[in-house]
Amino acid sequence: MPQLSVLRPTAAEFREMIRLAWPVVLAQVGIMLLGVVDTAMVGRVGPDAVAAVALSHLYWVNLTIPGIGLLLVLDPVVSQAIGAADRPAAARGVQRGVILAVMLTIPTSLLLLPGELFLAALRQPPEIAPIAATFSRWTALSVLPFYLFVAFRQSLQAMTHTRAIVIAIIAGNVINLVLNWLLIYGNLGFPAYGVLGSAISTVIGRWAMLAILLWFGRHQLLPLLRPWFTDAWKLRPLGRMISVGLPVAFQQWLEVAVFAGGAVAIGWIGVKPLAAHEIAINLAALTFMVPLGVSAAAAAMVGRAIGRGDLAAARRDSVAALGVGLAFMTVAALGFLVAPGPLAGLFLSDPETRAMAASLIVIAGVFQIVDGIQCVAAGILRGTADTRVPMLIHLGGFWGIGAPLGLYLAFPAGMGARGIWLAFAGSLLVVAGAQILRVRWRLSRDIERLRIEETNEFAVPGA
Repeated sequence: MPQLSVLRPTAAEFREMIRLAWPVVLAQVGIMLLGVVDTAMVGRVGPDAVAAVALSHLYWVNLTIPGIGLLLVLDPVVSQAIGAADRPAAARGVQRGVILAVMLTIPTSLLLLPGELFLAALRQPPEIAPIAATFSRWTALSVLPFYLFVAFRQSLQAMTHTRAIVIAIIAGNVINLVLNWLLIYGNLGFPAYGVLGSAISTVIGRWAMLAILLWFGRHQLLPLLRPWFTDAWKLRPLGRMISVGLPVAFQQWLEVAVFAGGAVAIGWIGVKPLAAHEIAINLAALTFMVPLGVSAAAAAMVGRAIGRGDLAAARRDSVAALGVGLAFMTVAALGFLVAPGPLAGLFLSDPETRAMAASLIVIAGVFQIVDGIQCVAAGILRGTADTRVPMLIHLGGFWGIGAPLGLYLAFPAGMGARGIWLAFAGSLLVVAGAQILRVRWRLSRDIERLRIEETNEFAVPGA
């Protein structure tokens, strides 16, 4: 590995990382706020409503996260092409991202329809499963704009054009908030739909966000979408993108699914523990959006550096990303540890559920730092187009250690929801350590640019 002085980022590189990361972070936090606002606003309806929204969000996330992970292949494809000043390769990458988004829409939408069957198979509380299933069926109408938004967002981030993303996210949150207020509670003469009103506002909000993103990002996106390269449809390069993206998809799903599996197990315990889990996981996920945004910035900066053949800059960018992520998550950890009760009280007034949530928030405070490290490290590796080994690290850490440990602590050891959350903390520690070792190994070697095309010749648009 190079000397420490070679790895130390300059002040300019730290500023560049922060400049790129903060709008991405704002966008990630904004996306997360859509779910947090849904949860907080239906909380006034009652614990059953919170638990139903928790289940529907769980269902949605587990079905869409593989598609999101697959579309993250745009990070190395577009950023490395931009770094190499290969505009046609960047355009073909974006166009193939659109194709993948459309392809992903069909199976995801169909799987959102039979919600009762899935939730019954998972032995979820019968009083809330039908409500959650209805919510999920409505959200099937928003799968296409959701995946297209992800594809265009990743492309714009890779090009370091983030203004349109921020505008779309802010507008989407405002639309979702207003529609929730109207449709959940029946204000201004609108019907009071309760949980269903939140689902309707979510669907409208996702379509609006895509339209706003396309409008404000049109100057960056349209030149990459027109004219359309006919070889964007070629199966071999499209399959190459899928082969690089599938490990990312599986890696993303492994992490989300272990937390979702924990929620399912907590649902076996009861409605109130599940509602407490939803409150704590929303808060932990909200702070997680910051290292997730830094991770996206790291993938873009590292990818561009590798595209232009500057491995030293890729190393310094990696250190800068880890430093920024670590600093924020340290602050977040202190906030969770100091004020778990008031944080839980933001969502629910029921004292028993609030106390449960506060105990889980403390555990979330314990694992904030390692969660941030593993997330940023994954983004660095994605920027280098290293996707298979990080997937295996997630598989071993979350499912080889976390899942069985959580089940043991929750049931045989009698610790309930706290046992599952302690297992979350242990698995995150293992994954973070392994990811850092992988980053160190990867950046100590020469890295070639990821090439998707079968040849180095540029295809003629429309030919």
